[in-house]
Amino acid sequence: MDYIATPWREAYVRTCHRERGCVFCRAHRSGDDREARILHRGRHVFVILNKYPYLPGHLMIAPYRHLAAFERAPKAVSDEMADLAKLSFRVLRAGYRPHGFNAGMNLGRSAGAGVTGHFHFHIVPRWTGDANFMPIFSRTRIVIEDLDTTFDRLSPLFRKLGRRPARKTP
Repeated sequence: MDYIATPWREAYVRTCHRERGCVFCRAHRSGDDREARILHRGRHVFVILNKYPYLPGHLMIAPYRHLAAFERAPKAVSDEMADLAKLSFRVLRAGYRPHGFNAGMNLGRSAGAGVTGHFHFHIVPRWTGDANFMPIFSRTRIVIEDLDTTFDRLSPLFRKLGRRPARKTP
């Protein structure tokens, strides 16, 4: 059996239970999309950069409402999530030209969810050979750009490739 080691996430995993409230709820209420790293707002869901990305361009799509169970989400929420996933793939292809993607949800702590009470969908662009020995042997991760650079690269593409619907207050 093969395992994918991600030791750089240890600090987050060990401290996330200490954070008050929900990271997604805080982000969408922040009033500053750049500071919160929100790239695009839909009517029911929004696209946000992962604060602890596996690779540059690691996005998450989350509903405004604090919902734990995807299967209980209103159809409008799940439909818009799918639409924004499609838009996110287009934006990431235009911005990074990845060779492929990892996409999906971790629902529940046993499934690896870092935020268990607010479901969200991950999209991670991938390139052939993007994983290397550094995180495994030296507990060091190499990321080619910081979150500000990623935000500056992707935010204009979301504006260009996706129309911004009027924001619905959750």
